[in-house]
Amino acid sequence: MVHLTVDIGGRPGLDCRGFCSYCYFRHRKDRDTLAFGCRYCLPFLKGCDYCNRGVKEEYAGFKPLREVADSVLADIQSIRGDITRITISGGGDPSCYPEFTDLIELLASLEAPLHIGYTSGNGFDDPAIADTLINSGLSEISFTVFASDPALRRQYMHDPTPEASLAILERLAEEIDVYAASVILPGVNDGSVLEETCRWLEDRGVKGHILMRFANAKEQGLILGNAPIIPDHPVQTVREFADMVGSVASKFSMKVSGTPLFDPEIGSPFAIMSEPDLIAKLPRMKGSATVVTGSVAAPFLKAILSGCGAADVRGVSKEIACLITADDLLELDLRTLADTVIIPGRAFVFLPEAESILSADGTIRRVVRGPETLTADAETSMGMTREGVLEMELSGFSDLIRLINLYGGE
Repeated sequence: MVHLTVDIGGRPGLDCRGFCSYCYFRHRKDRDTLAFGCRYCLPFLKGCDYCNRGVKEEYAGFKPLREVADSVLADIQSIRGDITRITISGGGDPSCYPEFTDLIELLASLEAPLHIGYTSGNGFDDPAIADTLINSGLSEISFTVFASDPALRRQYMHDPTPEASLAILERLAEEIDVYAASVILPGVNDGSVLEETCRWLEDRGVKGHILMRFANAKEQGLILGNAPIIPDHPVQTVREFADMVGSVASKFSMKVSGTPLFDPEIGSPFAIMSEPDLIAKLPRMKGSATVVTGSVAAPFLKAILSGCGAADVRGVSKEIACLITADDLLELDLRTLADTVIIPGRAFVFLPEAESILSADGTIRRVVRGPETLTADAETSMGMTREGVLEMELSGFSDLIRLINLYGGE
């Protein structure tokens, strides 16, 4: 299977007809945000293209069609086998790409199923574009809906033609796989509004609806110096959000899941929690190391690893593990840490800096990156089976325990 990703560039907020009210990138302070450090950095140099520019999706703008076409041609020449899927992505919204129709026609000539990884639909003003996409081989699209009420889309997504966007979503759902997404603003598109939106989506044949918890503080993942997104707007606790997801999912046959918690159909993240036979198949822990993670994952990791031996898991205040930065490590009590500390594989941390922070008490500690993924959030699990998620978790936790055994003390 060969997946081809087509990067069209674009800047959040600038190449999408303006920031949505709740956008993660809104108010970002790029000039004040230095490179975090990450898994792609060279061992002797903090900062690379990914953690300095990529995390902020700091493009110069949409790439010209000619540049995109040249990149696609180069990728085709370097791959082997038949292309099984083409995914369009970028920092801007594909629906706002100025040469969108020409791009679709170009990619259609490759005769592989097309997938649009994300669109708000804000750039679609003519419902006829839906048939163009269908006839060009679009097979799957992730479409931010926010609410089926056009007035709410107009107010919070700043969609100038919300009726057209919803009509396009409706037409696409008749022919292809459509997955809807909504950032949930408490008091705006939750409660009865959310249920009506789910009902509207289900009636039109949408495959699933991903609910995303609104983040408004640094601990919730705003690492670009841009908290709060909406001053004084309430935020659900993780448990309140998960309870809402479960309640809504129970009322519809369409799949409804949430991030950071949870996928009621599969039981993820950490579906392996309910599979003691699979936990028994994990390697036994023979080494000793401190595992650092986010506050959401911490209780799950403690429970799973405790089934494999003595577990030392520390959750920092940052909720999402892959958004942990060096600042989060400063809150750990060094006196209680093992000589080996394992941090999330995708954490935005420069390893030499982490070792310096965690050795500040005079004990020299080794810092190791863990596996990139231990489980699947709703955005990933939406298109997966329970067996696929469990296989991912079994592999991820096996790798984590092997690292503990390899680098941890006796």
